[in-house]
Amino acid sequence: MSRMRLLDLTLPTPEENLALDEALLDRAEAGESAGEVLRLWEPDAPMVVVGRSSKLAEEVNLDECRRRGIPVLRRTSGGTSIVAGPGCLMYAVVLSLIDRPELRAIDEAHRFVLGRIAEALSPFVPGIRCRGTSDLVLDDSEQCSPERACCGDTSGRTALKVSGNSVRVKRNWLLYHGTLLYDFPIELIEACLPMPPREPDYRGGRSHRQFVVNLPISRTDLRRAIVAAWQADEPCEAWPRELTANLVAERYGLASWHADR
Repeated sequence: MSRMRLLDLTLPTPEENLALDEALLDRAEAGESAGEVLRLWEPDAPMVVVGRSSKLAEEVNLDECRRRGIPVLRRTSGGTSIVAGPGCLMYAVVLSLIDRPELRAIDEAHRFVLGRIAEALSPFVPGIRCRGTSDLVLDDSEQCSPERACCGDTSGRTALKVSGNSVRVKRNWLLYHGTLLYDFPIELIEACLPMPPREPDYRGGRSHRQFVVNLPISRTDLRRAIVAAWQADEPCEAWPRELTANLVAERYGLASWHADR
């Protein structure tokens, strides 16, 4: 198995950035990639990203997003809606199912990717762990602010979400991508998203403000930890420019794609 390569690249528009994640998967599936890739990027302005099957009216406060000028876009993978922007590091790994056949089981893919990230972050963020289907959480009571009324509960509802993730699987390759909050305005999540139509049991009906928290880590240390987690010390010099542009033209640049539910 070859070493994973690092693509540290944020493109100018949110549409291009979403398209690039999918393009990396498509290139690998077509046999045109030299191996597995870790991509890191960070939006330069707030954006809402919904899952492939999300219903906008259920998962997004559309009027508030319009008022704030925040775009609402649709990704290729599943899951529910997120809010991203400055202070939210985005990552994606494109993994070979030929080399890692056990990841064809989606639960195992979640455990593998999130377990590796949690292990890399644990020296900086003690107590970080996987929870629910595809979340990373903190159980550290020091992260609780006075308004988090539930944080004295010892039943497990004290877990605070710092990362949400989703997956797209093809025949021979897998795209796993997600968010890592480190300096993000949590109140923006509350403004842009209503309570989700489905939630993990451990959330316990908590509001976004009560449920989501930033990682207590600098961007520099966060980035270094994720790169170290995947041993991605070789740069990925060539990225699929033409394929990304085609996906923007055919899908991500079209209002009909993003409003397709």
